[in-house]
Amino acid sequence: MVTYDKTEIFYISIGIWLFLGVICYSSGSYNILTVKTGGSVTIPCYYDRKYKHQKKYWHSEIDMSNTYTNTTEENLSVIDRPDQSLFTVTIRNLRSTKHDGHYYCAMKIEGKTIVTYGLYLQVQSEPDVSVVSSSVSGHEGGDISVQCFYSSGYQDKLEEWCRYKDQSCYTVGRTNTSQNSSVQISDDGRSSFTVLRTGLRLTDSGWYYCSAGEALNPVHLTVTEAEQGTVSDKVWHVERFCLSQN
Repeated sequence: MVTYDKTEIFYISIGIWLFLGVICYSSGSYNILTVKTGGSVTIPCYYDRKYKHQKKYWHSEIDMSNTYTNTTEENLSVIDRPDQSLFTVTIRNLRSTKHDGHYYCAMKIEGKTIVTYGLYLQVQSEPDVSVVSSSVSGHEGGDISVQCFYSSGYQDKLEEWCRYKDQSCYTVGRTNTSQNSSVQISDDGRSSFTVLRTGLRLTDSGWYYCSAGEALNPVHLTVTEAEQGTVSDKVWHVERFCLSQN
C-alpha cells in the first residue's frame, strides 16, 4: 500500500486541480491551522482589488463542497468584504472527525478557478499553536501585546508573526534592518513567544498570524483613532481649574 504524509497529499491535490484546468497562485508555503476542539476560527481570504466583483467561495475537500460568499449557516459563515479586498470564513463548533482536512479560498474568473490560499485545518484538544484571544485592539499611537503559545514539539521550530495581506513576517531571535523596529518578539524558551507592537497606526489594522514551523493561528488587529487629549493634558486642565478657583 502506498502512503502519503499530509504535505504530499496537499501537493497531489493541487496537481489534480491544475490538471483540470485550475489556475493556482499565491500558494506560498504549506500551512496547518490548529484550532481547539469545540472552538471556532475565522480565516481571512485576501484577493486583488480588481477581483472584488468576481464570484468567490470556500472549497472543502472533505465533501468536495463549495460555499459561496455571503452565506451564513449554523456553523459556517462566508462573508465578502470588498472594502478590505478579502472574504472571511468562520467555522464554529469544530470537531476533528468532521472538520480535519484541506480547504481552499477560491474565485471564478472567466470560467476558471483561481485558488488564492490553501490550508490544512487540524482540530486538537491542545492546539500546537494558539493564542489567548483571536482579536486584539488598540488606539493609534498606542501599544498591543499578543502571546502566542506552542506545544513542546514545536519548541525548536521557526517562530514568526506575519501579516496575511502581504506575508511580511517578523522572526523570533532574528534582527533585520529592513524590519519595523516597532515590532519586538521575545521567546520565553518554554512554551510561548510574545509580540509587542508599539506606535500603532490605523493602517496596521488587519489579519495576522502566529506560527511555529508550519502550524499557525490567526489574530485580527483593530486600531482605532487616538482619544482626544492625553492624560498629561487632562491633569494640566485640572490644575489650571484649581488655580483659577483660588
